[in-house]
Amino acid sequence: MSVAAVDAGEHQPHAKYERLIAIAKSIPAADTIVVHPCDESSLRGVVEATDAGIIKPTLVGPAAKISSAAAAHNIDISRFEIMDTAHSEAAAAKAVELIHAGKGEMLMKGSLHTDELMRSVTAKTGLRTARRISHVFVMDVPAYADTVFITDAAINIAPDLDCKRDIVQNAIDLYTQAGFGVLPKVAILSAVETVTSKIPSTIDAAALCKMADRGQITGGLLDGPLAFDNAVDTEAARIKGIKSEVAGRAQILVVPDLESGNMLAKNLSYFAKADGAGIVLGARVPIVLTSRADSLRARIASCAVATLYAHARRHRAATAAA
Repeated sequence: MSVAAVDAGEHQPHAKYERLIAIAKSIPAADTIVVHPCDESSLRGVVEATDAGIIKPTLVGPAAKISSAAAAHNIDISRFEIMDTAHSEAAAAKAVELIHAGKGEMLMKGSLHTDELMRSVTAKTGLRTARRISHVFVMDVPAYADTVFITDAAINIAPDLDCKRDIVQNAIDLYTQAGFGVLPKVAILSAVETVTSKIPSTIDAAALCKMADRGQITGGLLDGPLAFDNAVDTEAARIKGIKSEVAGRAQILVVPDLESGNMLAKNLSYFAKADGAGIVLGARVPIVLTSRADSLRARIASCAVATLYAHARRHRAATAAA
């Protein structure tokens, strides 16, 4: 069953995430390298995702520190392999090495800082691809019919047009390959819905839409610039006279910069009681990127999204090799 098949009409809190997790349970668990899980929240996330049959983890970090944190919070990690490293930076480097060696299909951030992990990922010997690395929040907003993606709110601070092209393509690929649906509706957000030189993001939005027309972005239906209300509310779009297949029904929201995206995602989380899973794309493997403030459900949902994406990549690789 696809994620899209269970989204329509879901308005109960957490309903979309529960269905997403259920679908991830139905496919093989993904071999997961967990980087520096040295606190309660990261260890509980690993245990719960493992018990749900979503991941098969290998823990990488200071063994004594990991074991001490587990013991302090009565968390049983005896069944997990632990690869000992001196500190968090060494754990990130070792995790990248394990991915290169084919020991894992995805990475999961533990209690180290995001920039520590991403330094190893983006190093010359890291996990870069031709695509720019970007982040997607996969949001379960109770008042919105569809699961909604917000990108990029965590990696690229002030992306230029070329970077935004990759941000959009990464999000479309995740949406289509992880089973959320086909031809997602992509709203390129700005403060207004008209193009003006006074607001550079409106020019980028128009350029991105033309890039989609020319085949430089594929797999999605783009429109922009759109203000947030026009992107997610059909009545707001109607009042403004916007006739578009995307306006009012957006499934992917592309923000102008990290600051606006981060504030939008957190506003939805705290004001609209939305759940927010986080995943990094554009590297050789998907990366589960969670925050210390994330709920356990959000951590498991992040694993579920990454596992669905890893499964799709595994299937494509097997098909190509056949």
